[in-house]
Amino acid sequence: MSALTWSRFQFGLTVTYHYLFPQLTMGLALLIVVLKIMAIRRSDERYNDAARFWARIFGINFAVGVVTGIPMEFQFGTNWARFSDYAGGVIGITLAMEGMFAFFAESAFLGLFLFGEKRLGPKGHLFAAVMVFLGSWLSGYFIIVTNAFMQHPVGAVPGPGHTLQLAHIGPYLFNGWALWEYAHNMSAAVVTASFVMAAVGAFYALMKLHAEYAGIFLRVGVTFGLIFSLLQLMPTGDHQGKLVAKYQPASLAAMEAKFKTGTRADLVIIGQPDVPHRTLDNPVVVPGALSFLSYGTFGAKVKGLDAFPERNWPDNIEFLYFAYHIMVGLGTIFILVMVAAAIQIRRGALMSSRPMLWILMLAFPFPYIATTAGWMTAELGRQPWTVYNLERTAAGASPTVSGGSVAFSALGFMGLYLVLGLLFLYLVFREVAHGPRPRGKNDQAPVAPPAGTVSAP
Repeated sequence: MSALTWSRFQFGLTVTYHYLFPQLTMGLALLIVVLKIMAIRRSDERYNDAARFWARIFGINFAVGVVTGIPMEFQFGTNWARFSDYAGGVIGITLAMEGMFAFFAESAFLGLFLFGEKRLGPKGHLFAAVMVFLGSWLSGYFIIVTNAFMQHPVGAVPGPGHTLQLAHIGPYLFNGWALWEYAHNMSAAVVTASFVMAAVGAFYALMKLHAEYAGIFLRVGVTFGLIFSLLQLMPTGDHQGKLVAKYQPASLAAMEAKFKTGTRADLVIIGQPDVPHRTLDNPVVVPGALSFLSYGTFGAKVKGLDAFPERNWPDNIEFLYFAYHIMVGLGTIFILVMVAAAIQIRRGALMSSRPMLWILMLAFPFPYIATTAGWMTAELGRQPWTVYNLERTAAGASPTVSGGSVAFSALGFMGLYLVLGLLFLYLVFREVAHGPRPRGKNDQAPVAPPAGTVSAP
């Protein structure tokens, strides 16, 4: 493979692996604040115990996320030097803001939250949790603004030589694409954390361990999982799709394997794109739905790939098509699972419903798959551009780095990430095995749950 292909593979590998961790920390940051608020409002120490338990998992996840994020920063200079020279004067601002403000605020208050509870008191400890939440979500916003500029560049003008320079900070920081991408991304992070929390609660319920905490984890996880799964669909996913239709119509055509321009465009449910023959095999479609979802009317004209020069098509239409449909399909399943679980909770039957508990316990990997597929959709759809319609990906790579050098470092990252992944799983499984425990005690004795009940949080 060429140096460009290896560089794309390496960055895709490192960013995909890295994002397995921030999505959980950003989602857990909100759920920990919820647990702390409920502890104060209800004067119930169980919620503090639950918050401490998830804070320990947050800390492990945060540490591994920091380690896996560092290689991406270096790649801007090693593998993508011409892109950094071209757009660094713009995107470097938000990357620096993320590190200088959001990341350090999150790190400092995380230390206070983990180790300062006795000195801070209940309200001070809640304040530390809120600041961790704000720091993590602000960090996410700065990263999203950076990515949104690459998707929909606004606020910049050509500078000296082949460079961009920031002209207007407002449009850049509050890019309409960034606002909806951020809302969609953060709701996905809460879905991930909710499924993880519900999975741990389901595990404890099935094993008849930590019954009171199992009930709390299930109720909080299912409640927020349902709310944010719905938000993924409407309004965040809907508005994100309309932005793609407006500003990246070639990407939309590739996502739906729509090769021909036409009105009353069908929404594809199932099918296999045949790019050489410009057809979609074995399609199952909803007539006119793509026109309506993209432009608000069933008769709207939707451009197909035939409306664009082939050199401007996304590089891998098949991969983009399947990533998009995996994301949408899993998002639909998440809503169905959480609705079913919420009905069981309302009936007071979830703790005794072993099939539903098994589903919740085994479902936790799927939000990770959905978010990975979502980011692949965004990044594959942007191709063949690093900055959409301004700089092509091939023009952004470092000119002097060989394919062999990039391949060697990519293999090294794969080995390192394998070790880090195994260490992470060991530490998290150890915490889950210990379970939530009252402050000052090393463990919580197993308690069998009453048959057919779920503890009210």
